[in-house]
Amino acid sequence: MQRRQAFKYELKPTGEQQRNLRRYAGSCRFVYNKALALQQANHAAGEKFIGYVAMAANLPVWKREAGQTWLKDSPSQALQHALKDLDKAYQNFFAKRADFPRFKRKGSGNNFRYPDPKQIKLDQRNNRLFLPKLGWIRYRNSREVLGELRNVTVSGKGGKWFVSIQTQREVEQPTPTATTSIGIDLGIARFATFSDGSYIAPLNSFKTTQAKLAKYQRRMAHKQKFSNNWKKAKARVQKLHAQIAYTRCDFLHKATNTISQNHAVVFVEDLQVGNMSKSAAGTAENPGKNVAAKSGLNKAILDQGWGEFRRQLDYKMAWKGGMLFAVPPQYTSQTCPGCGHVSADNRQSQAVFACVECGYENNADVVGAINVKERGHRLLACGDGALRLSMKQELAEVSQLSS
Repeated sequence: MQRRQAFKYELKPTGEQQRNLRRYAGSCRFVYNKALALQQANHAAGEKFIGYVAMAANLPVWKREAGQTWLKDSPSQALQHALKDLDKAYQNFFAKRADFPRFKRKGSGNNFRYPDPKQIKLDQRNNRLFLPKLGWIRYRNSREVLGELRNVTVSGKGGKWFVSIQTQREVEQPTPTATTSIGIDLGIARFATFSDGSYIAPLNSFKTTQAKLAKYQRRMAHKQKFSNNWKKAKARVQKLHAQIAYTRCDFLHKATNTISQNHAVVFVEDLQVGNMSKSAAGTAENPGKNVAAKSGLNKAILDQGWGEFRRQLDYKMAWKGGMLFAVPPQYTSQTCPGCGHVSADNRQSQAVFACVECGYENNADVVGAINVKERGHRLLACGDGALRLSMKQELAEVSQLSS
């Protein structure tokens, strides 16, 4: 089977290379924003959407315009790929997979890509990489790059620059070493609770650093905007944000590695994190209720990284020969695993589950994980489509009874 994998490393550029990295990232951001403005103006005039090929034809013209000749200094393929990114953003919007494309601002989205492997040279023995118009650039070689090189993405975050080398290679069809299956209930008090009763405690990387982050943000707010001291304060805030993200990502990688190594089949809830973390502020005409409490809940949900957890677990299970299934999450913490009775009264508190019908008692998160596993096995036994239709009908009936 074909496996595409990315290997990410920290770059060690010289001073001149750092300046060029910032320039090239800025050029790609400029081209992206200019193309987005052109698309919006074209739509306002009632014209048809401009495809990538037609939009890319504008690049030579933009490079010749007065005051924009500095675009010639940037790698042409990186600029072309910025237009491909915009085209992909529009396609995702048309397919209702994402919101409308937004303009990129300076300081965010500092990345660009070299899509042609023929222009890239990798010298792992000497810990260096050759990139067009940058030359040989050193990197922290922490592990070997496996496979045939496909493309390279350069990104900047928290004052550091990173390179992501995507490769492709042929691997044997993996066979899982584990033979067990498990259900997982994701939460806030417990990050992940398993159907066997064990659980993973939450990291809460943002919550534990929130006070320090607020202090640095206050210092930044008290300085003259765009002054040297303001830039230094902003760099501290960005560095702290990067540390929060790195810590969370490391935690999720370790958790998903352990789960994928120890289980052949994993069942998780099909959570819509975007809907769960929507703001409750409302509008001026229809203000929301319990806005402060909902805001705190949204922060706690997003601090867990549920979406990234599922993404990592999905490909790691596939790499190890296992399977990941997402099941409907409705009423998993209100359904009794013993008798099947469904009632909101079964969950007496956030952590306590006590069935009012048969008296079954357990931790509410463990009950949720058990029900997730049971639904997953039904999904495998009955078939995905047939089971989801029957579950949809059952959940609709339960919702009518509870209302």
